Amino acid sequence: MKKEIWRFIDSGNSSPSFNMALDEALLDWHSQGRIPPVIRFYGWDPPTLSIGYFQKVEKEIDMDAVKEHKLGFVRRPTGGRGVLHEHELTYSVIVSEEHPKMPKTVTEAYRVISEGILKGFHHLGLEAYFAIPKTLEERESLKNPRSAVCFDAPSWYELVVEGRKVAGSAQTRQKGVILQHGSILLDLDEEKLFSLFKYPNERVKERMKKSFKDKAVAINDISPSRITLEEAKDAFYKGFAEGLNIELEPYQLSDEELEYVNQIAKNRYENDEWNFKR
Repeated sequence: MKKEIWRFIDSGNSSPSFNMALDEALLDWHSQGRIPPVIRFYGWDPPTLSIGYFQKVEKEIDMDAVKEHKLGFVRRPTGGRGVLHEHELTYSVIVSEEHPKMPKTVTEAYRVISEGILKGFHHLGLEAYFAIPKTLEERESLKNPRSAVCFDAPSWYELVVEGRKVAGSAQTRQKGVILQHGSILLDLDEEKLFSLFKYPNERVKERMKKSFKDKAVAINDISPSRITLEEAKDAFYKGFAEGLNIELEPYQLSDEELEYVNQIAKNRYENDEWNFKR
């Protein structure tokens, strides 16, 4: 049987506002039937702290530290917690809620899409698997995360290796379309990451840092050989094609499409009202 063809975009390193605007634009175009489903790979220039749609900047984020580290800053259209985008491969998947392969529930759709990431880890020789909270207590704790840091705990169907989280993802559904994007960590600067958030006191910060080491890990901390960004791209490209049973067709944006993306970037993701609204 002929495989379904999805678009593939590797947009390289871009500004935080452009990255979020392109994901939004792809969602718009797919909802209008102008493009098929899309897998996108991207990076960040400058390295950036992105926060979830519902996070409160004033309460949770140390903006002085963000500026001190010369980081970009942006609020995502998806939920979840704060992510430092630095040494990583970022991906996004844009697909209709009505797609025959997409389950109706967020959790199950998340698992189907993440099958591509799971296979990508396997291509890198890492024994990744899906985290499934076993006890009622674990499930309840997912509803009330104590930390503003995304990689602090695996949630339903998050990907883990040796019991520690290796990829963090978030999802939104708008205009009948699923947008899921996330970080696949190659390396991680924990000191920098933990300097970006506010804590009740130093003791709490130290305790969270300590427990974080048991919960999250970067690929190059567990891989037998060092994985480059290009090797990661190759592995996850194959992983998505295999995991979703699709063919990927490279796509370049037209000048007109780029103009549309830049407008969204300027009007929303470079706008303080959006980024600091909560």
